[in-house]
Formats: sequence, structure tokens, C-alpha cells
Amino acid sequence: MTDAERRTLVVGSDEAGERADVALAGLFPEHSRSALQKAVKAGAVTLNGGPVKSGHRLREGDVLSGAAPEAAAPTVPAEDLPIDVLFEDERLIVVNKAAGMIVHPGRGNPTGTLAAALQHRFDTLSDAGGAHRPGIVHRLDRDTSGVLVVAKDNPAHAALSDQFAARTVKKEYAAIARGVPGFDSDWIETHVRVDPRVRERMQVCEAGGNARSARTFYEVAERFAPKGGRGTGHTLFRLFPHTGRTHQLRVHLRHLGHPIVADNVYGGGKSFTVAEAQGETSPGGRTLIRRQALHARRLEFDHPASGERLSFEAPLPRDMTAVLDALREPR
Repeated sequence: MTDAERRTLVVGSDEAGERADVALAGLFPEHSRSALQKAVKAGAVTLNGGPVKSGHRLREGDVLSGAAPEAAAPTVPAEDLPIDVLFEDERLIVVNKAAGMIVHPGRGNPTGTLAAALQHRFDTLSDAGGAHRPGIVHRLDRDTSGVLVVAKDNPAHAALSDQFAARTVKKEYAAIARGVPGFDSDWIETHVRVDPRVRERMQVCEAGGNARSARTFYEVAERFAPKGGRGTGHTLFRLFPHTGRTHQLRVHLRHLGHPIVADNVYGGGKSFTVAEAQGETSPGGRTLIRRQALHARRLEFDHPASGERLSFEAPLPRDMTAVLDALREPR
């Protein structure tokens, strides 16, 4: 057993009364229940700093912490892959991750990752996240582009991880979605869990069980009315997640009735074309984007050594800019 990315839950009113193994499944939705049971038996999971049994009922204020078991993995081989570095000093690196790049190796994706590119470019990276996650403090989905912070040493990794856990890191995303909302801004507050029919997908659900609370604030940056009186129009959103659930922004916009353009998992279609931008009912013409139109635009946090508040931005990538240009073009 090795320590994978360690995750911690401070039990709130939503989780109080749950079994420890149920709460653990919410922390690690990508792992099987049997794998998590092994982690508990191996002592890789703690409750308030001590051992815990799977059936223990949690109380508000309890601290559940653990690392899921995984096969030992070698250090990620370095690969000479292009990465866009926005900032670097002796403690951290900030990159603008390209769409299509996986953050770290996983099942079926052993190469071509950001972790491999980081290994090639930088001499020192933290190993607090495990051997195959060098420097990795947090993640973005493969097809989500944008700002991501990387730690060069373990103290920096711990300080940054604590800020994410305390929700003092401010994140802003840009998303192009289908349809036009009635409000200029609002909160989306739901519970989410893994879809039992498709484990790679999340769903909005009622509270209870392994459901997790999820909160997102949105603002409408720009509306695009239907062209020629056809279709439902489109919207450029500014999204501010206040929790960090898997696929949170994608499932929340789907729940709002405005799936992200080209997000096929959550109803946004496989791609987006010039014809669709012009209000045609059937796709056609040049394809503008083939991945979800979601971009981590800004990340704000305290420097792990100096405490200085830092803010980094990444410009919209070309595919999303092309979609916006097409939507702004008069028919």
C-alpha cells in the first residue's frame, strides 16, 4: 500500500450519522467499496487521528482522513511535452493546462500527462501526493483547460492543500453553455453523487447516503439570443465553485438546464459547429470545439512561504474564443 492523494472530511450536519465507510466512499468516488474497506483494515484511514471501523457512525465535528490503497507505482517517467508556465519561484509553479492533457497517470492513461511534462522540465517537485503525482496539489478534468498550481516541495504542498481543504482558494471558470438563463447571477446549491449507472458520471441527488453538498455561484458574462428565431441561444458564464466536487460545474450547469457546449457526458453534444452558432437546427460547417467549453480562468491563493495573496489568470483558449466569435457574428 502507498499513500495516494490524502483527503480529509470534517463532518458537518449533512454527514452526521453516516457510517464511516459511506463517508469514505464520498471522499473517494473513483474507488470501489472493497478497495476502501482494505484501506480501513490496513490502518490507512483515521478518525480524529485514531483508528476507525467501517461501521462507526460519524458525529458532527469528527475528522475523517484517509488514502485509498493502490498498487505501488514507479516515479512518473519524464516526457518532453509542451506546457505553458505562467509563474515559477522556488516553492511553486503555476501552469495553464491545455485541454486534452490528463493531470497524472491513471488506468488506461500511463503517458502524455502533465505530471510527466513537469518531471522533464523541473528538477524538484513535491512527492506528498504519491510517486505518480509529482507536484500535483489539485486537478482539472482532461478536457478542461486553465490555471493549475504545482508544489515544488512537501511543505508547500501541505500549505496549498490546507488552503483547498479550508476553501480559501478562490477559483473562477469560464463556460459557454446552451440556452439563456433568466437570472443575471444566482447560487446553485445541490447534493451530488456518483451516478450508479455510469460511475464516470456524477448526478444531482437528494441529501443522504454518500451524497455530498455542492455550491456554485454563477454570473452571466454575455448572452447570445437565438439567431433567426431558432434554437435556445447560448450563454457565457462566469462560475465560482465554493466546493470542489468531481465534475461539479458540469453537472450544475446541466441541472440548471444549460449544459456546457460540447460536453457530451452531460448533454452538451459531442462538438459545436459554425452552423450551430448561426442557429441551424442540424450541425454543419466547420467544427469549432470538440471538448467541453470549460476553462479555469483564474486561481487565487496565499503563497505557502510568504503568505502573500497571489492571483493568476489564463486567457481563453483558441477553441473557446472561436465559439464566442461565431456566436457574436450577426447572421
